[in-house]
Amino acid sequence: MDDFTKLTISIFHPADQAEVKNLVLAGLVDHWGWLDPSKNPDLDDIATQYASGVFLVARQAGRIVGAGALIPRQGGVAEVVRMSVAKDVRRLGIGKSILSELVNHARQAGIKRLILETTSAWQEVVEFYLHYGFRITHYQDGDTYFTLDL
Repeated sequence: MDDFTKLTISIFHPADQAEVKNLVLAGLVDHWGWLDPSKNPDLDDIATQYASGVFLVARQAGRIVGAGALIPRQGGVAEVVRMSVAKDVRRLGIGKSILSELVNHARQAGIKRLILETTSAWQEVVEFYLHYGFRITHYQDGDTYFTLDL
């Protein structure tokens, strides 16, 4: 795709609110086939909910096509959350680009370990994180948990 060369990744701005929320919720519908909006209250005010961390937005030809966030936890650990890429541009390296930027932010902040979890049934997502270098730590309640030492 020619527009891929125009991919930019930047820090979330409040003006991105509606488009990012729609992107993430659409991704959940793609994976689950349905959506319970009450399960995602953090997406109602992204700037406030993620103020202690980093929330990144990927744009391609002016359109938001991806997002991902990093939340600091205790002991030099941060959690990767809300990774999402628009369905029509998946498998083009956008997710990897967002994750790489999150890793860079973590390293600059002195984070030593990243953690994350995803639904075990989302095999392509599990493979994405394994391919990036994360390792599985455990499984619980239908979710797969990962870690990556920096």
